[in-house]
Order: sequence, then C-alpha cells, then structure tokens
Amino acid sequence: MTDESQDSESTPVQEPRLWRDDTWTARVIKNEEDDGWAVAMTRHGDAEPALVGPWTMGRDKKNPKPLDTPAFHTLVKTANEVLRRHEQQLHAQLNKSLNVDTDAGRVRVSLSIVPDEDQPYATLSAHDPLGELLGEVRVAPTFKLSQASATAWIDGGFEKPR
Repeated sequence: MTDESQDSESTPVQEPRLWRDDTWTARVIKNEEDDGWAVAMTRHGDAEPALVGPWTMGRDKKNPKPLDTPAFHTLVKTANEVLRRHEQQLHAQLNKSLNVDTDAGRVRVSLSIVPDEDQPYATLSAHDPLGELLGEVRVAPTFKLSQASATAWIDGGFEKPR
C-alpha cells in the first residue's frame, strides 16, 4: 500500500454513497441479484467487507437513500458486532476445555490450537482447581479432546499422548 492510498483511506469522506472515518468505509453498491441496493462496510486494512446488507431505496424508488451520520454510526456498530462474533466463534473453535474428576480432585484439561500456516500445533494442559499447572504437552492440532482422552492423559502421568 502506498502512502497516497493510506492517506486517502484515513481522510474522512461524507458523500451520498460513500462514507469514511478513520476506521471504516461504508459504500452503497448496486445489488447484483435484484434491482435494489446494498451497503458494504469495510474496516481499513481488511481485504473483504465485514458486513454487506440491503440498503434502502430513495424516494424516487430507483436510486439509493443517501448515507447520513446516524446510518453510518449504526452500520459501524453492526459491523463491529459481526467482527466480535466471528472472533468469539474462532476462539471457541481453537480453545476447548473440560473437567475430569480424579482421586486427587477435579482437573481442568484444556486444548489450545495454534493455527500456524506452516506448522500448526496444539497445547494440551491440565490445571488443578486453584489454577496450578499440573502438566502441559504439545500435541497435533488434530488431537481430539474428550473425557476419555483427558482421563487417559491424566492417568498416564501427563506424558505426551500417542
């Protein structure tokens, strides 16, 4: 990205079909699937829009309603919420934990996947109820954490599972 394009991305714009602040750009676009319009919300630096949704027709029933301050702020809030939900979903996919009751007490076993493009891996860890680390090993990112696999790992003295 050139300095010129970075400057143009950070320059505020308030046009009927294009609004931009220091973080977001809202662009009203023709909806290719029908006769209506859509609005795309793109966070600066992201390749794809975080949010694309229908946009209201103007009074002439042909052109889109112009963007304005309240609409832009609502779109920013909605786009931020969409990103937050995506982050929560990704975190849930990459981090799992469960509790195992043992003779020594309850143990929380966690699996954290690191989705590195070249060498993905996961960390399997066990903690007592006070949060003290009991064991930790590096495992394949395909390791399946279940009650049975966690119990076997604990019973095996926290050695790396086969």
